[in-house]
Amino acid sequence: MANLRVLKKEIDYRLEEFVFDCEMAAFFQPNKEEKVVELMLKGVELRNAFYVKANNPAEPHNRSLVKKHYAALRRDMAESFAGLFAELSAVCE
Repeated sequence: MANLRVLKKEIDYRLEEFVFDCEMAAFFQPNKEEKVVELMLKGVELRNAFYVKANNPAEPHNRSLVKKHYAALRRDMAESFAGLFAELSAVCE
């Protein structure tokens, strides 16, 4: 990881992509808009939770633990947003 700023930009980027897909789904399927909006709110809550985790590593003075913390955070982020995209796909079927 280059730095914390890059990680936060990545979190925001993933949320932006998810929100964009949600907006497209709501536009093309207006009858499912309520479920899509719930997913969008879930995505925003997830983004906020990742920001809290990113700003508060477990042991900030131990460099190796910080690296492991951020690696686990990236893994969590990828899995969580993939799950949200899967939920969106299930709603839009």
